[in-house]
Amino acid sequence: MPRIEFYVLSSARPAERLRAACQLAGKAWRAGLPVFLRAADQAQCEELDSLLWHYKSESFVPHSLLQDDPRAPVVIGLNEQPQTQQGVLINLSPTLSPFVDHFSRVIEIVNQEPDLLTACRENFRSYRQRGYDPKRVEL
Repeated sequence: MPRIEFYVLSSARPAERLRAACQLAGKAWRAGLPVFLRAADQAQCEELDSLLWHYKSESFVPHSLLQDDPRAPVVIGLNEQPQTQQGVLINLSPTLSPFVDHFSRVIEIVNQEPDLLTACRENFRSYRQRGYDPKRVEL
């Protein structure tokens, strides 16, 4: 059963949420774990792809869009089934992934945007109803 964590940001800015996702993806990759960044839509996939190239000038996080390389260390996708299992899912979509059980850890990144807060609270309840024990982490 995966460990579920909700990382809570104090900001309401969407850019801060994407930056946190990139930082967490880099940290997980450096720890030797495969990462699946689940975006809300194709535009966000492309934004994450670009941000991973530029967000930290002194390091590089090897990544790819799912359609380009589904076995990259950090994969960016939508609702597709990941090629690797037991890694980290960073969920930026407002809904739960249908493949939660393929991962050893699931991270939901919450900011203070009202619509996102509502969706994340619903996700927290859904995880509990499914028998998971989600935790809250303040960033």
